[in-house]
Amino acid sequence: MAWVNRLATLTLVIGGLAPTGALALDKVTFGTNWLAEAEHGGFYQAIVDGTYAKYGLDVTLLPGGPQVDREILLPSGKLDFYVGGNMLQAYSAVEQHVPIVVVAGFFQKEPQCILSHPGVGLDTFESLKTAPIFIGKEGLTSFYRWMVSQYGFSEDMVKPYTYNTAPFIADKKSAQQGYATSEPYAVETQGGFKPNVFLLADNGFSTYSTTIETRSDLVEKNPDLVQRFVDASAIGWYNYLYGDPAKANEAIKKDNPDITDKELGFARDTLKRDGIVDSGGSLQDGIGAMSDSRQKDFFDKMVKAGVTSPDIDYKKSYTLQFVNKKVGLDLRPKN
Repeated sequence: MAWVNRLATLTLVIGGLAPTGALALDKVTFGTNWLAEAEHGGFYQAIVDGTYAKYGLDVTLLPGGPQVDREILLPSGKLDFYVGGNMLQAYSAVEQHVPIVVVAGFFQKEPQCILSHPGVGLDTFESLKTAPIFIGKEGLTSFYRWMVSQYGFSEDMVKPYTYNTAPFIADKKSAQQGYATSEPYAVETQGGFKPNVFLLADNGFSTYSTTIETRSDLVEKNPDLVQRFVDASAIGWYNYLYGDPAKANEAIKKDNPDITDKELGFARDTLKRDGIVDSGGSLQDGIGAMSDSRQKDFFDKMVKAGVTSPDIDYKKSYTLQFVNKKVGLDLRPKN
């Protein structure tokens, strides 16, 4: 908030010579890891309701996509901030000596989940070990290794997942990976039933998700800008979850014309109901909160599962400098 204080002082000094709005905003380019969707709703909200502008920022948001890798633009300076999937990417950056760091974790829970058919003996997470399970290549080398290590799942039960729910819908004795905010909706609309949804986060997969990555040099040389971006983004998320998301959803649909109001509504409801954004550490320290103990817990689990090398200095992958400041807590409904 140092920037805001300086602005107030400057306004008093210059009096009526120039309105506050005439001062130039800091231009910020922000890339996401997927097509525009409700999972980015708080960032869109901060744009459309003027929160970023109030914090002195002119934010350009660049959506990603299946054939678009925005993260590679971050180290070169073409992006100032990037939405990371989870902490595994940050570990890889440390291992490869890429100078980026996580400055906030806007999802307390990663939405990664496993789906199963109800009423066929697959109604607990443990029971899924007996079912053929559709897992993609990336999942097989990351969270599924943890499932093998932590719960005794077997790679012998894995079937290739091609991001098509039809094989899972057709086989009532199967399970499938998914994102809690999207695949359950696809199964309900295409298969005509409500699947069991097991969040990996609720079963011990303790990574932060929808992280904010930035360059190490930006943290060092312009921490005020980083702080303003993190704070304004947190307020955007409170307003998106607990306020009126209509304008943000319209902006999302402008960037992603294929997404529907029903999909956006389902995803936002899931984010709220399952505490994906606002639970755990955020309840006390504000949305975006992170802790050293939880970072260590996830790193240790990934080392045990053989996903991450024990030689990585994981503490270089993140900083708590910009979070846990209770920004926006007053915007959460009291009841």
